Amino acid sequence: MIAALIDIPANVGYAAVFALVAIETMGIPVPAETALIAAALLAHKGQMDIGTLIVLASVAAILGDNIGFAIGRRYGRQLFLMPGPAYRHRTKVLEHGEPFFARHGPKAVFLGRWVSGLRIASAWLAGMNNMRWPTFVFWNALGGIAWATSVALSIYFLGAVAEHVIGVAGPVAAALVATLLGGALTWRWLRQRRGAAVEARTTSSGAEAE
Repeated sequence: MIAALIDIPANVGYAAVFALVAIETMGIPVPAETALIAAALLAHKGQMDIGTLIVLASVAAILGDNIGFAIGRRYGRQLFLMPGPAYRHRTKVLEHGEPFFARHGPKAVFLGRWVSGLRIASAWLAGMNNMRWPTFVFWNALGGIAWATSVALSIYFLGAVAEHVIGVAGPVAAALVATLLGGALTWRWLRQRRGAAVEARTTSSGAEAE
């Protein structure tokens, strides 16, 4: 997959990344992250623009997830409750799914971006478990932008190191490295924002007390 993308023109590469990311986040398992990694390598070599790539991957992730959310909201429960294998287990999953998404939905939607299985299923699960759409839209957009940016920039700046990892261990290992590094960078950014917010509230409280 990576070799094929590297050999095609950049304009086709943009379209391929957009299509694969959108399709994956609708709930169909395709190698979207592998495509993004390949395109980021091309950007490192100057054959694609990293900014354009991040914007297209972010838009595709947001668009695909919203379609997946709508499908999950409209058809998810009836598909999940169709008679067949593991019916009782599936009903229990639904029974516990709604309170879980009520409490942890934003975290699941945001952090699920860096977990391949959740990246495919989180929009469906959010829709079928009645997560509020405005809440989903916000955390989905934030997660889509953070995922596309962190993965693409990780590979872009790693450059030759990332290409060596792909050559030695294959695209799955590169995806894992990009996911771990991107997730770590995003987690650090979130912690810094949380710390800044706590400090701002503390300062504000101290000023009011005076």
